[in-house]
Amino acid sequence: MGPTSFRSTASEGIIKESNGERTITYGEIASKAVGLEVPEEVELKAVKDFKLIGTSQKNVDGKKIVTGEPLFGLDFHREGMQLAVIQHPPAFGMKVKDFNEDEIKSMPGVHDAFIVDTSFEDSDRFDEKGFLQLITIVGNSTWELLQAKKALKANYETVGELESSAVHSKRLEDALVSGEVQESRKDGNPDAAFKKAAKVIERTYTAPFIAHNTLEPMNFFANVTEDSAELIGPTQTPEALEGSVSKLLGLPLENITVTMTRIGGGFGRRLYVHFGVEAAAISKKIGGPVKLIYTREDDMTQGTYRPTYRSVYKAGLDENNNLIAFTVKGAGLPDGPVFPNRFPAGTVENYSAEKIKAETNVTTGAWRAPRSNFTAGAEQAFLDEVAEAAGKDPIDFRLELFDRAIKDPVGEEYEYDAERYAGVLKLVKEKANWGKTEPGVHRGVAAYFCHSTYVAEVFDIVLENDNPVVQKVWCAVDCGIVVNRDAAKNMIEGGVVDGIGHSMYSQLTFENGAPEQMNFDSYQLIRNSQAPKEIEVFFVENEIDPTGLGEPGLPPAIGALANALYKAKGIRHYHQPFISEKQVVG
Repeated sequence: MGPTSFRSTASEGIIKESNGERTITYGEIASKAVGLEVPEEVELKAVKDFKLIGTSQKNVDGKKIVTGEPLFGLDFHREGMQLAVIQHPPAFGMKVKDFNEDEIKSMPGVHDAFIVDTSFEDSDRFDEKGFLQLITIVGNSTWELLQAKKALKANYETVGELESSAVHSKRLEDALVSGEVQESRKDGNPDAAFKKAAKVIERTYTAPFIAHNTLEPMNFFANVTEDSAELIGPTQTPEALEGSVSKLLGLPLENITVTMTRIGGGFGRRLYVHFGVEAAAISKKIGGPVKLIYTREDDMTQGTYRPTYRSVYKAGLDENNNLIAFTVKGAGLPDGPVFPNRFPAGTVENYSAEKIKAETNVTTGAWRAPRSNFTAGAEQAFLDEVAEAAGKDPIDFRLELFDRAIKDPVGEEYEYDAERYAGVLKLVKEKANWGKTEPGVHRGVAAYFCHSTYVAEVFDIVLENDNPVVQKVWCAVDCGIVVNRDAAKNMIEGGVVDGIGHSMYSQLTFENGAPEQMNFDSYQLIRNSQAPKEIEVFFVENEIDPTGLGEPGLPPAIGALANALYKAKGIRHYHQPFISEKQVVG
C-alpha cells in the first residue's frame, strides 16, 4: 500500500493534520526534510491568510542597539588579538615607497610596522583597486597606534595621473561630446522634431563624488594560520570576501570562514571587501589574530565613492505644448548615469538616451540607489521645468506621459510598469491634497522607479528667516506586498533624509589626486535640525511579489526638494550640492 496523502496546516512552527489531532514541530522533522525531493509546484498560503507578513514588527536588535550591547564589528574582541591601523598614500595615482620603519617600531605600544601588499590576480568588482600597498602599524591599543601613525614620515612615488576636480569637470564635458557610449536607445527622429518644435528647453545637471560615511568606520578581525583563515566583521558580501582571501592567501575556500557582525551602516560601502582582505594579509604577516580599524580619514580618503556625473537634458514642445522630443546624454567617471529604457522612454515619439563613460583613477562603487541617486533628481527637476514651459501642472504633465505609455507605448522596451508608476503619483496627489494652496507653503513633486519599486514624493517647504525648511514630506510607495510595515516606513523615511542631506550639503573635491575633505569639519552631512519635521508614508495595497525598499525612497527626494526650492525661492538648482551652487534665478 502506498503512502496515505493528507492535508495539513502550518502555524508558529507546528504542522497539524487537518482532519486529525496529530501535530509535529518543524524541528522534529527538519532532518528528514533535508533528504526529500523539492517539489516543482507548491500551493502557497493565500495572502489573506498571512499572519506575520504585512504587520509591524520592531527591530529584534533594537534594545541592544540603543543600550550599547556588543553587536558591531568594532565591538568584537578576542583574547590575545592585536590591533592594527593603516596609512594609504595621500593621493590617487601614488604608491607607498618607504617610511621611517625603525622609528615607528620603537614607539610605545607598537609591536610591528611594515608595508602590506594586498594585490592578487583575478580580482573582481568587489575588490578595491585604489591602494593595494599600505603602511601597517600593529600594537596594543588604538591610542598608541594613532600616536605612532601621527609620527609617520613616508615617501610615495607617483605611478599615475594626479587628478583634480577641474580635470574631472573637463573630462565629463569632453565625454558628452566624444566619449564611449555604453548603452543607448533611439525612437523616432529627435533632431528633426527639435527643428519643428515651438519651444526647446535644454539644461545641464551635475553631481560631485561623495563618500558613504557610515557611522561605523571600516574594521575587520582576521586570524590566519598556515592552512586556514577566520574572518569576523561587518560586510555586505561575505562570499566575495571569502573568495578574495582565498586568492590572496592561496587557501581553498573550504578552509576560510567569514562571520558577519551587525553592520554600522553599509549603503554600498561594505559591498567592497578590501578592508577584510587587508586584515587577512596583516594577520598572515604577524602570525596571529588581529583587528584592523580605520579612522574616519582613512575611510573618507580611500575611495569607493559615488561617481561624479554630468547629464544634458533637452525637450521640445509643439505649438500646443505637447512634448514631441526628449533626449538625455549622461557621462560619469567612470560609468554614466543614464538608464535608456526607463521613463520617459515609451512616452515620447522622438526620444534618445545615451549612457557614456570616462576614465578616472579615483575608485568608485555602489552608493545608495546607484546611478538613480543622481538621475532621478536631474530628470525630475527637468520635467518640472518642461511642465512650467508647457503651462501645465507638474503631476498632470507626468500623468499625460504615463497615459501615452499605458495606451500606446513608443518602442518595444521599457523597464517600468506605467500603470504602477502613475499609481503612486495619483496616490501622493490624493494624500497630499495636491492643488490645495496654503499661505507660505511651497510644494515640489517627483516620482521615480528603481530597484523594482515605485515612489512618488511631495515636499512642503516653508521659509524661516528666508531659509528653506522642509516642513513635511508625503511619500507614496508601490513595493508589492509590504512585509514589515515598521521597517518599510523606516527605510523610506531614511532614504528621504539621506537624499536631502547629500544633495544639499555633501561633496568631495580633488587637488593633485588628493581628496580635500577628510572629515566632517569640511564634509557636511545633514543635521537633525535640517531633517524634515514630518514624513508620512502611504503604501499601495496589492498582492504583487514584494520588492526592495532600502534604496527607492532616496532618488525622488532630490528632485522633489529641487522643485520645492524653486517654488520657495524662484531659483532652479542644476548642480549638487545645492548649498554651494551659484544661484540662478529661474
